[in-house]
Amino acid sequence: MRITGAVLEEIGRPGPYATSRPLSISELHLAPPRSEEVLVRIEAAGLCHSDLSVVDGNRSRPVPMLLGHEAAGTIEEVGPDVSGHRVGDRVVMTFLPRCGHCAGCATDGIRPCINGSASNGAGTLLGGGSRLERTGSPVHHHLGVSAFATHAVVSTHSIVPIDDDVPADLAAVLGCAVLTGGGAVINAARPAPGDTVIVVGLGGVGMAALITALALDDISVIAVDALQAKLDVALELGAVAAYTPTDAAEAGIRATSVIEAAGSARALEAAISFTDAGGRTVTVGLPAPDARVSFSPTALVAEGRSIIGSYLGSAVPSRDIPIFVDLWRSGRLPVERLVSSHIALADINEGMDALSRGEAIRQIIDFA
Repeated sequence: MRITGAVLEEIGRPGPYATSRPLSISELHLAPPRSEEVLVRIEAAGLCHSDLSVVDGNRSRPVPMLLGHEAAGTIEEVGPDVSGHRVGDRVVMTFLPRCGHCAGCATDGIRPCINGSASNGAGTLLGGGSRLERTGSPVHHHLGVSAFATHAVVSTHSIVPIDDDVPADLAAVLGCAVLTGGGAVINAARPAPGDTVIVVGLGGVGMAALITALALDDISVIAVDALQAKLDVALELGAVAAYTPTDAAEAGIRATSVIEAAGSARALEAAISFTDAGGRTVTVGLPAPDARVSFSPTALVAEGRSIIGSYLGSAVPSRDIPIFVDLWRSGRLPVERLVSSHIALADINEGMDALSRGEAIRQIIDFA
């Protein structure tokens, strides 16, 4: 079938992207779903730093690539060997397919799926190869989803069913921002009642970590970000304090659970310094591959501290997304506050500029 989508033509074009236009709105051919795959009509897709990191070159991916990995939609066709999914079902997409039988999948979310990670790096679907073509040449998939398009063919291991009462924009955000940030809180940091959680970096993932921590019983949250506007939002949402990184260091803030969601080596160093004795620093950000951090190993040992990497929130999507939906339904998880604006697909380059400037929490492309 013919679809319209945003294709990344070249990695590393300089900003502003509204001028250099690394993403082009293209007509593509989408092949029908194969074994254990479905065709999804995209309803909403979010712009995430994981998309921007491919555009700016921090993440090396094969191009041309149809970007987008945080989305929700409705199944319009099922391929062979599909069970548990039907035409008309609404689904959330997740950016790491879990095959269910590798050593990574046996770790209950702690380690990424080995096969899913390999296909993501190659720009293919979990079942192998691409379902996308443009003028007869293949176009790569982004993280098994390629959601910046009217339709996508994805593996059934990349989707989780969602009920009709969840709006499309909120459902999309559940698949990446909430799963990553919220998952880092409940699966990796695991704060106890009475604890304080510090969140460093208040983009979509960091703000999701903040509202998830606040949704738990008797947890206080301190927010850290360079932009005052985001600190103001954090205070509105219930943070007990909000600091710029410099002010946080001067105030000497400490907590036993610290989430780093800025994707910066300096932010991770700050997060480690904010971690109290016996505490955990959980990092979900993805800085440039050659970035390095400096910290004292003696302090880790002598104070019993730990640093934990958490990919996709150390989550099992089929288990954790329903948890977040229940928290949202109960009014304890205001996912709608993560959505800062709605944009058209044609404005995606301008959206990447807003993302790179740190102005947006989550911009949502509406396809309805």
